[in-house]
Amino acid sequence: MVVLFALAAFAFAPAPDWKLVWSDEFDMPGLADSKKWGYEEGYIRNGEKQFYTKARKENARVESGKLIIEARKDNFQGKEITSASLTTQGKAEWTYGKFEVRAKVPGGRGTWPAAWMLGTNISKVGWPKCGEIDIMEYVGYEPNMVHANVHTQAYNHSIGTGKGAAMDLDRPFASYHVYSCEWTPAQMEFFVDGRRILTFKKESDNVDVWPFDAPQYLILNLAIGGGWGGQKGIDDAIYPARYEIDYVRVYSQKS
Repeated sequence: MVVLFALAAFAFAPAPDWKLVWSDEFDMPGLADSKKWGYEEGYIRNGEKQFYTKARKENARVESGKLIIEARKDNFQGKEITSASLTTQGKAEWTYGKFEVRAKVPGGRGTWPAAWMLGTNISKVGWPKCGEIDIMEYVGYEPNMVHANVHTQAYNHSIGTGKGAAMDLDRPFASYHVYSCEWTPAQMEFFVDGRRILTFKKESDNVDVWPFDAPQYLILNLAIGGGWGGQKGIDDAIYPARYEIDYVRVYSQKS
């Protein structure tokens, strides 16, 4: 279920007591810190058009204090469109916490950037049973809209039961915004610039409903086309499309 809200309807949420436990400020130019990030490689999901490359600076690099994930139509090694998907899988994982990403999304029809999480047990149980937390998703054919979503075995878009919300946000491709999720044993709350847009409460101990008492890892990726991002086609004028991430910060709640 996707619920649409206007920005003015939100009140600022009170700040809980959090402590920083992991972050990347993207201070060192070059490739992303290999102690924190790995890469997906290949054609991965959703019928998307991009080939994800591994440790290729043309598709993912740190410059001027930002992580740049760039989609290019460059026919690299016979792959028409290339991009990158960085992940903490096997390097860092968390159960509960506050996850915060300050980013500027790329505009243009066909772009589909995201900051999201998957359960570390995905190789054993598959998707969506592993659980998915979409801190931020954006599709370029809706230029003034950002999304937060949750997927589980019981609640997911493939069976029409997905839980999510969308927020009107003026030109998110023109400036940086802070996208965050606060995940506790009782619920998840999603925010844009500190304004709450979605609450997903734990309804049951059934893992098909709430698989979120187990660790998840982070993903930052820029997809092109695919089942959602490509619904209105892909504009060739988008290239090179730049998804810019200022920082990623993870907090735990103080006891």
